[in-house]
Amino acid sequence: MFNEGAEFMAHNPVIRTMEIVLFIGIILHIVQALILTLQNQKARPIKYAVQNGAANSNWYSRSMGLLGTLILMFLIIHLKHFWYVSRLTDEITSGEETLYGEMIEVFENPMIVLLYVLAMFSLGYHLLHGFQSAFQSLGLNHKKYSPLIAAIGFWFSIIVPFIFAMMPISIYFGLIK
Repeated sequence: MFNEGAEFMAHNPVIRTMEIVLFIGIILHIVQALILTLQNQKARPIKYAVQNGAANSNWYSRSMGLLGTLILMFLIIHLKHFWYVSRLTDEITSGEETLYGEMIEVFENPMIVLLYVLAMFSLGYHLLHGFQSAFQSLGLNHKKYSPLIAAIGFWFSIIVPFIFAMMPISIYFGLIK
């Protein structure tokens, strides 16, 4: 069933279009983050003499650059493991292997599983700040709706990375064969 789903997504024009949109979105997100960082640095060319970031912000909101960089490194590894192999080589398309088999093989390595799980922690923290921050950046900051947005963002930042982390964990511990 996994291979049928992968095959459907590989040849579905809507999915393929969304794949391109997603790549463009990632690139724009990186460029926007760099521009915002440079603007912030330019706005205060002289650093504070004493800096206590914890006084008015969370660790994860101050660490978006680090978390985003970790997620980008993970995405490169993930794309190499699955997207590159399934789309640009004949290892899987020749019928000798399947994408499901590739997934089983990759997630038998405990270091790769650990990398995926740590990446999902990074994603969770990145989303914890980014979800609510995106609404604020769009000017959708309202005392009536902001608590709801914060609550949805909190649960989204836990549930999505948890689901993504469960695949490698389940395969590694033999819950999926």
